[in-house]
Amino acid sequence: MAIWDDLKYDGTGLIPAVVQDSENGQVLMVAYMNEASVRMTLETRRVTFWSRSRGKFWIKGESSGNVQHLVSLAVDCDKDCLLVAVRQEGPACHEGYRSCFFREATADGEGLTVVAEQLKTPEEIYGARPGA
Repeated sequence: MAIWDDLKYDGTGLIPAVVQDSENGQVLMVAYMNEASVRMTLETRRVTFWSRSRGKFWIKGESSGNVQHLVSLAVDCDKDCLLVAVRQEGPACHEGYRSCFFREATADGEGLTVVAEQLKTPEEIYGARPGA
């Protein structure tokens, strides 16, 4: 039985994937995969997700150039979550930060503080936005 056949997907056929930098362990992002994107990721070694908002596959870095190369794919004990270790090229976050987790809650819990350096602006990554 192939690994993707043995996973426990949710009611919509998706499984959460925590993406981690293979060199330093930093969590870069969380996204979703389905059976086909797990298979494509393992076959191509380019991390591929299922976009819930767009309803289609997306290969990380396909439009931004900030590619994720698969190093390893681990499955949790319940087989309902993936840990995807990658070699990240450029920012992982679409807002231009190394990690999507670039904000922390303030001590009083009333707000958020940016705790990381923005490596690129979204415009530098994707070009000018329509209407901008």
